[in-house]
Amino acid sequence: MKITQFVATADGGSRFEDIDIALDNERVGADGFTLMASNPFDAKAVCFVCLPANLDQDWHQAPARQLVMLLSGSVEVTTTDDKVRRWNAGELFIAGDISGRGHKTRTIGGPATVIFVPIVGEGLG
Repeated sequence: MKITQFVATADGGSRFEDIDIALDNERVGADGFTLMASNPFDAKAVCFVCLPANLDQDWHQAPARQLVMLLSGSVEVTTTDDKVRRWNAGELFIAGDISGRGHKTRTIGGPATVIFVPIVGEGLG
């Protein structure tokens, strides 16, 4: 499963990187179907947040390395290398730039509802 994460760079900036989360752990579900799963990871909390329409945050760091899943709306993230990516409802990414200048975030076309799941340890890429 391919997803994007953004990370801090050695020069204090940020950049996107595409990672692959392996789904290579087989398990048989109660209905007899074979399920393919990733390695488990530890998460310490889950937080639902509504980002308002017209949100346009200047440079900031992620408060923790975290999975971010869009439940509704769209967000756009800019890294310090001037790359821009957009995510829509149903998509997810990892915000991992917990040092350096960080990234910019803005909502597109209205509010966006997201789930933040801080990742404990080095799981998921």
